[in-house]
Amino acid sequence: MRVAQVRAFGGPEVLVPADVPEPVAGPGQVLVEVAAVDTIFLETQLRSGWGGEYFTLQPPYVPGGGIAGTVRAVGAGVDGAAWLGRRVVASIGHTGGYAERAVADAGSVVPLPDRLAFTEAAALVHDGVTATALLEATEPKPGETVLVVGASGGMGTLLVQLAKAAGARVVGTARGERKTALVRELGADAVVDTDAPDWVRHARDALGPAGADVVLDGVGGQPGLAAFGLVVDGGRFSAHGAPTGGFAAVDPGEAERRGVRLLGIGDVQLPPEAYARLADRALAEAAAGRLRPVIGGTFPLDRAAEAHAAIENRSLLGKVVLTV
Repeated sequence: MRVAQVRAFGGPEVLVPADVPEPVAGPGQVLVEVAAVDTIFLETQLRSGWGGEYFTLQPPYVPGGGIAGTVRAVGAGVDGAAWLGRRVVASIGHTGGYAERAVADAGSVVPLPDRLAFTEAAALVHDGVTATALLEATEPKPGETVLVVGASGGMGTLLVQLAKAAGARVVGTARGERKTALVRELGADAVVDTDAPDWVRHARDALGPAGADVVLDGVGGQPGLAAFGLVVDGGRFSAHGAPTGGFAAVDPGEAERRGVRLLGIGDVQLPPEAYARLADRALAEAAAGRLRPVIGGTFPLDRAAEAHAAIENRSLLGKVVLTV
């Protein structure tokens, strides 16, 4: 079976095509013939060797935790009549997805609406679920103001749309003319270009004197910390992204003094039943045309290294998806 495999920690070039034995569905599992694979920035960080204190990956390994495809076999205890031949998405952890076939626990498999393409579904298998969970956790209300930091990324584009659908006024940040234009097109009420050295002042102006009721930080590092200063006392701040190399280092004591509720990526680590519920909702919204996953580029499996390079150099808008 053909896969894309990380042979050693390093740059995108360490991600190479390889042949490995076929996977077999064990008890409580299904075997999926993969059509499209989600890619997320975390996978590029893990490939580089980052995160060893949190993850136990050792090369060689096959990256990929989110797949879309068709169920071709089931293991013991799984109803074949219900699953065989069905188009599905599945969350499978952090490994095994960059492959022609992959196994998934049946509890993490979600049927795919007929109107949704595999590539669109793959773009939602992680970011659509996490974005929906973040909106549930931060509960933006009609008339409130939401700041989306990193609004042109795979998850940021979804957060802009979901926050607008909740009735909030949305301000997004992005870098450069192409990305700010995309965020505006998706419905943001105002967009701030973080290429400007005084972008924080521009963001404060866009938010208004009160600031943001909710800040959704998908960037982390110094930009995320700066965004914390824009949340109102008594507001909500989610530090769920770290493409800068680390999450926003917000002082919990300051947050407590200001009455700001802090959330992190740990608050959207979901058990299978919650994942299935939110995935079903995100897929249904996309199939109905109310949620648009932005796919900036697709790459075949044997060019996974190019996909990682595109993610790291931020040359594409929205998501990068692998096709099999």
